[in-house]
Amino acid sequence: MLQNEQNPPPLVLSAKQEKSLFWLDKTADLLDNRFRIPGTQIRFGFDFLIGLIPYVGDMIGLAVSGLLILVMARNGASGMVGLRMAGNILLDAMVGVFPIIGDLFDLRYKANTRNVKLLQQHYHEGKHQGSAIWAILLILLALAVVFFLMIYVIWQLFSWIFQGLFGV
Repeated sequence: MLQNEQNPPPLVLSAKQEKSLFWLDKTADLLDNRFRIPGTQIRFGFDFLIGLIPYVGDMIGLAVSGLLILVMARNGASGMVGLRMAGNILLDAMVGVFPIIGDLFDLRYKANTRNVKLLQQHYHEGKHQGSAIWAILLILLALAVVFFLMIYVIWQLFSWIFQGLFGV
């Protein structure tokens, strides 16, 4: 079978990269699939549980997912993989802003697990090669904007609650 430009040969991983990939897989599983609702095939993890706390949980989930991308980038993920990963996280964060809808979306979408699968395809199948630095920078900027909008909404929410409770 001939390799073409679409699917270059798989990358040879160092022991450190293999260990990181194993750690990322276990972490994504903990975040997205650790628990199962009894009597169903529905799985969820700590990302879903933390996300049940309006806004604050979504910010924590966004930060943890961002850290996972940094670990993946440090272990040789291409720019194209980073772009796809950031897109998964951005979509998860944008939908996650909406209470209940975002939580239900998180049960199904599992951005962290998707990102680990992308990285595994990159390493083992040679997929998702190439640079995407400008798109990555734009997505990181968008993630920062979403993050600060979440902080603003939380601030406004607590301000509204404080005014309602104390009439100040």
